[in-house]
Amino acid sequence: MTRTTTRRAALASLASLGLGAGLTVFAPFASAQSVADIKKKGEITIGMLVDFPPYGTTNAQNQPDGYDADVARLLAKDWGVKANIVPVTGPNRIPFLLTNKVDLLVASLAITPERAKQVDFSIPYAAATVVLYGAKKVDIKAASDFKGKRLGVARASVQDVTLTGMAPEGTEIRRFDDDASAMQAMLSGQVDAIGCSTTVAAQIAKRAPQDTYEQKMVLRQQVMGIVVRPGQAELKRAVDDFVTRNKANGELNKLYQKWLGTGFPSLPNS
Repeated sequence: MTRTTTRRAALASLASLGLGAGLTVFAPFASAQSVADIKKKGEITIGMLVDFPPYGTTNAQNQPDGYDADVARLLAKDWGVKANIVPVTGPNRIPFLLTNKVDLLVASLAITPERAKQVDFSIPYAAATVVLYGAKKVDIKAASDFKGKRLGVARASVQDVTLTGMAPEGTEIRRFDDDASAMQAMLSGQVDAIGCSTTVAAQIAKRAPQDTYEQKMVLRQQVMGIVVRPGQAELKRAVDDFVTRNKANGELNKLYQKWLGTGFPSLPNS
């Protein structure tokens, strides 16, 4: 197999997962990166969503904020380096990592078998419940009710994959660049309901008139991991150790209480 053929195959693999949007140059995987390399550089570049409150958002100074931002800064502090947080979107999270634009992702990325073929996940550091949330006047109680409805999702997200897999023929699924765009589409009447996390649903409830929207059904319970490139076993072990220690010492619980108003959930250790 030639280098060109290999490159095309890699791009095709990304495209099959909806990850190729905007990807014009596919760089080879970086050589195995260690914590020692990062410490020598004095900085770690971390990709993070900023449109997924309270996990990822921006503050009054338009700087990354939220649970993921605090976890990213805690990781950098733990390793004695500066945190350089780079905003990413749902569709470009994995491409940014695989093309070496970031060292790792703390970007609310749900652990799924398909994604695990492309990247390596740490043990879970967060969890979220994905629901279908829509107008009360729209009757949706089961997947069979999706037919004839307009459903919005953030493109290449867990809710996109889940809804697509559940939807019967005749369902109109509209895909947006991010959760904020999907939310705005529902608020403006472009879609009847959206797939989103319970935290996004809570934001909608705050903005909309009372009793306008409701949770229709739970689509998926998901756990999320910190993400590294394949082949970086030493770096993954170091991230796993970071998560394990900060679960045990209560630091992640403090951040969960701060941003989600609840204690750190019971999560698997693998």
